[in-house]
Amino acid sequence: MAVAAGSDPGELIEVFKALGNPARLQIMQWLKDPEAHFAEYEPIADRQAVGVCVTHIQAKSGLAQSTVSTYMSTLERAGLVHPTRVGKWTHYRRDPERLAQVARALDTTI
Repeated sequence: MAVAAGSDPGELIEVFKALGNPARLQIMQWLKDPEAHFAEYEPIADRQAVGVCVTHIQAKSGLAQSTVSTYMSTLERAGLVHPTRVGKWTHYRRDPERLAQVARALDTTI
């Protein structure tokens, strides 16, 4: 997102909406340490560089693939994750810069 979090209250609201769902919040927690939380899945690509394959997120969560795709799109629209295509697979990783912006915005807003 080009605008710094906090300059537009609507952006913070979108972040809160995205994280307000327990499954999406859990996925964000898993993505914080992908090596630990997805160790049982053979990585398709470097998890630190490109993130976790959506199929692994789906398998770990037990949710339908369409649900996971929708959840990841919501997190992406809020700027919390970045998608990367590796072959036919989409991988997601957290956006630490965006999360830091959100933390700063909370510190100055609340």
